Amino acid sequence: MFRLAHISDIHLGPLPDVTYRDLASKRVVGYVNWQRNRRRHMRDAVIDTIVTDMQASGADHLAVTGDLVNLALDGEIEMAKHWLETLGSPHDVSVVPGNHDAYVPGAFDKACRSWAAWMTGDGVNTPVDRNAFPYLRVRGDIALIGVTTARATAPFMANGFFLEGQAERLRGVLDATAKRGLFRVIMIHHPPVRGAVSQPKRLFGIARFNKVVHRHGAELILHGHSHEPTLFFIGGRGRRIPVVGVAAAGQSPGGRRPAAQYNLLDIDGEEGNWRIKLTRRGLTGPAIAPSDLETLELGANAEAMV
Repeated sequence: MFRLAHISDIHLGPLPDVTYRDLASKRVVGYVNWQRNRRRHMRDAVIDTIVTDMQASGADHLAVTGDLVNLALDGEIEMAKHWLETLGSPHDVSVVPGNHDAYVPGAFDKACRSWAAWMTGDGVNTPVDRNAFPYLRVRGDIALIGVTTARATAPFMANGFFLEGQAERLRGVLDATAKRGLFRVIMIHHPPVRGAVSQPKRLFGIARFNKVVHRHGAELILHGHSHEPTLFFIGGRGRRIPVVGVAAAGQSPGGRRPAAQYNLLDIDGEEGNWRIKLTRRGLTGPAIAPSDLETLELGANAEAMV
């Protein structure tokens, strides 16, 4: 059995010192949002509690599906690198960037340089940039495939983009890993499901992504962005592929969004007969003590849930 942990939307705080020059961009909108909302509901103590519990779970690998930072300030990106170092070896932690990690032009490239060790495919020695995605890591019988949808957008927009160049590369990765009989996990920030988030936050390229997995297959898709513990299914090669979201890892109890959670996915079996058990652990009230929230068996005939 392979145990995979999944967290997303960490939004590490507090913000470093912000200059007027920093705010001469879309960042002014995000800064106001942080002061009014995220600062009150996204707490480091919550993140620390979730991570401590997760590290005690015996997971073999950790998938982090984006939004490590808030405004993609240089200081935030560096702080996130130090935080990633506390999670474990880059060999055991895989990251894909989110829209907040690419908040303004140039931020995506800085995040790629800083977090390269956690976003590099096996045997790859070239710098990490947009063309490095999807990357592939194989751990046992598990193929971890990191896709990026992160791109700087206009104020009040948080869309993702899955374009044809990456789609073509993903086709090749899925076919190659299928030939090896591997269990294929796609990690992506934006949910590749229509209606999962509002229009200003949706993914452009949902149809393209779904067409790729329908034709080339996958066994599991993990995402963030919605800050919700969701479960959808999309089609692929005659079977339904679970698409699993998760609550934001730093969300304190008492807000309008679910309190912080992480997913544990126990993967067992072999090609053609994979078994997946999903356990959601998280905060249930004012007491900072994670517990099991639900456990689901994700089989080919399971019903879609939201």
